[in-house]
Amino acid sequence: MPVFCNPVNINYRYQFIRDPERGTVSVNREAADPSLIFFGGRWYIFASMTLGVWASDDLVHWENHRLPDSLPHYDYAPDVRVIGEWVVICASKRQEICNYFRTKDILNGPYEVVRGSFPFWDPNLFQDDDGKVYFYWGCSDKTPIYGVEVDPDTLQPICGKQELISGSPSAIGYERIPEDPGRPPYIEGAWMNKHGGRYYLQYACPGTEFNTYCDAVYVSNSPLGPFRLAENNPYSYHPGGFMPGAGHGSTVCDAESRLWHVSSMRISVHHIFERRVGLWRAGYDEDGELFCSQRFGDWPMRTETEDPWADPEWFLLSYRKPVTASSFTEGHAPDLAADENAQTWWQAAGTGPEEWLCLDLEKIQDVRVIQVNFADDVTDVPAPGEYRSGEWDRYIDDAPMHTRWRLEGSADGENYFVIEDKSAAETDLSHDLIVREEGLSLRYLRLGRMEVPYGVKPCISGLRVFGYGEGTVPGEVSFTAKRTGELDAEIRMHADGAVGYTVLWGPDREKLYHCDMSFEENVKIGAFVSGRHYAVRVDAFNESGITKGSYILDI
Repeated sequence: MPVFCNPVNINYRYQFIRDPERGTVSVNREAADPSLIFFGGRWYIFASMTLGVWASDDLVHWENHRLPDSLPHYDYAPDVRVIGEWVVICASKRQEICNYFRTKDILNGPYEVVRGSFPFWDPNLFQDDDGKVYFYWGCSDKTPIYGVEVDPDTLQPICGKQELISGSPSAIGYERIPEDPGRPPYIEGAWMNKHGGRYYLQYACPGTEFNTYCDAVYVSNSPLGPFRLAENNPYSYHPGGFMPGAGHGSTVCDAESRLWHVSSMRISVHHIFERRVGLWRAGYDEDGELFCSQRFGDWPMRTETEDPWADPEWFLLSYRKPVTASSFTEGHAPDLAADENAQTWWQAAGTGPEEWLCLDLEKIQDVRVIQVNFADDVTDVPAPGEYRSGEWDRYIDDAPMHTRWRLEGSADGENYFVIEDKSAAETDLSHDLIVREEGLSLRYLRLGRMEVPYGVKPCISGLRVFGYGEGTVPGEVSFTAKRTGELDAEIRMHADGAVGYTVLWGPDREKLYHCDMSFEENVKIGAFVSGRHYAVRVDAFNESGITKGSYILDI
């Protein structure tokens, strides 16, 4: 049964971004604002600044395909929808008229141009059951998300635009910007689904660079409203863990009518738009509420698990374990490869094949899944091609690149065996995944023979190991939860033997759809909606399993 682990294991392209006003250049990988579609029996992900598309048969193994230069690769937030027999693509140009591109063969084309008539940002097309087509757009901290009906063939508007969703951060906690709650949030990233005769207009907020970047949803009986805020919000929310963020995404059914949600995950160290792609199970409950399951949202999971809320099969074995290395640079010590934080990393002092990183699990463990996460620290590398002008001057590098390494394991620290050898790989997978369902009994994991793009010093943000611990699960969970404001709550918790906690909350104990993972014993939630009451449960986890807590039913 296929296994994946967020962020999605695909080749993320490097881009060089030059700020004309500051005269600075940042180099980082980016893929965000993903449109996921299921077309012709295959999955496809289109994302910002990727120059192409990823295709998959199983949502785990992805192939990258470069698409024609005539498509809007340098425009943000590509929207891709199946409209009739066509796949229609468009993307954002705030100051210029945006065209549409359609094809019946994504990988081979041809692509036909359908002329647009107005500028837009963060677009989304939607075809209703009756064949009518609607268009939604908007990305601003000042203006709303708009909607309009368009001609199914020409895609020209056939009515006036209507205002559909505006920000309300004084009443909707998750819309607030964490560092500056009084600053207007960005309301952006529309995506429409229909279920049971109701229309679910999704939107992202408060901004892509924040760990609270999320997708929320309004519902209506009409594709152009009026819309009301759904009871379950934000429906896609992943503020904790190794790589947080779950905003500006898309929601799609597979061949078995299971719902999937794909959205942006945040790094935002070298540039606010340094992001990755995350994938989660979603669904509708018996009351028609749209939900997305993001408990343990960046841990390994199986694609074919029927229950979206199933507990993880394997548990984190690597958190805060001792790490040694051949060398390191100032500020990038080896232990940062095991702190469950994608914004920090170990960096070798050199670039040669003799550099290595070694993780000590402190005892022999039953290891099943390993995720090798490379970070970027690219400086003093000139752009290999011509910059394209825009809000920032930008160049996306599409040259073939390789991320290479060899991973070894040992029970005693002296006799090593090869777990995976990618020292001659032709792939560029910076968040690669190794699955060993039969299990590996080992204590030490040594990563060496590293080679990364541009020949720079290798960096590891997470050598993450999952499996079965031999100890006991955490003790009884004790916690308190209190409202500290109309939109805020504070939760304090403790369980003997816990490594971390998941704070679950929702409108009642049967709908604890929201989760915040923490390795601390104090969590602040700022995502409540004014006038609503919530149930809360805190679970504790360690290397051996989960201990589920009791409920506080009304805060």
